[in-house]
Amino acid sequence: MRYQDTHKILVRAVNWIGDAVMTTPALMAVRETFPDAEITLLANPLVGQLLQGHPAVDRVVFFDRKAQHNGLTGRLRLAQQLRQERFDLALILPNSLDSALVPWLTRIPQRWGKASDCRSWLLTRRFHDQPRAEPEHEVYYYLRLLESFGIKGDVTQPFLATTLAEDQAAAELLGEYGIGGNDRLLGINAGASFGSAKRWYPERFAEVAQRLAAERHAKVILFGGPDEIEIVAVIEQSLAGRCLNMAGKTSVRQLMALIKRCSFFITNDSGPMHIAAAFGVPLVAIFGPTNHVGTAPVSEKAVIVRQPVDCAPCKLRACSTDHRCMTAVTAGQVVQAAEQLWKV
Repeated sequence: MRYQDTHKILVRAVNWIGDAVMTTPALMAVRETFPDAEITLLANPLVGQLLQGHPAVDRVVFFDRKAQHNGLTGRLRLAQQLRQERFDLALILPNSLDSALVPWLTRIPQRWGKASDCRSWLLTRRFHDQPRAEPEHEVYYYLRLLESFGIKGDVTQPFLATTLAEDQAAAELLGEYGIGGNDRLLGINAGASFGSAKRWYPERFAEVAQRLAAERHAKVILFGGPDEIEIVAVIEQSLAGRCLNMAGKTSVRQLMALIKRCSFFITNDSGPMHIAAAFGVPLVAIFGPTNHVGTAPVSEKAVIVRQPVDCAPCKLRACSTDHRCMTAVTAGQVVQAAEQLWKV
């Protein structure tokens, strides 16, 4: 196909917020390669909210595999909806069979993605990845994937965008709790949606928050998803309520604007970690079982705290032994890392 004949592109997004942040340089490569094309993102509700209004994307089509697009009937319904759009090209970022199925059912003439999960027959062009001698960050994997199809760009740093209205709404919300525009704001993110193995301990987060807030004369805001309300409540109790607890109370867009407002961020390896890095918020990230080389925050203002152990990295949602990768990380180590990065 001739690239100049490509007018409508469907990009099948990845499924996790952190992964989606790491694909933003690849999305910008699509924009640079096809500057005149309309780029539509097919994404689940959380990732779709994250990337709404991003300069690489013209619009978002939401799909929900647990509701209206569940099962084969749901996929067929979605394909019928998308068929009316007459896309020229589908770029499929995830590696699953399911992610290539809808573009195939939609009859998009060009469908490009990685040859994996027995789905090559659903694709018209395939990326055959080769084993690499050294571990690679996910950002560069997605760029290589698209580069194999001639799609290149100059952006290598993940970034996100909020609107002025969203920023103003965040400022007004903080103002209601006595946090002004000149106040230093310390963000604490004790959650990690993949599972408990990636979570450091709430009492240690509380100790770090207490020490840094006192040293830096900062106010504390606690973040977490709906499934992490109990974890965050432990931190709030340890801080005797001297914090703003937003766990389970924000949309993705509100979360982005509030994280963007933070002066510093302490976090597990998680989606909010990547959001903070994309906004250039200085941060300390606590890594335990996950591969810090492949999923580290891409930012010169980020420091990773971890303790090497013989059983990490692993892909367990819950540790089956003693969680030594996390117990070995002390509050003092995290505070020291933050002090070196967070300049007064």
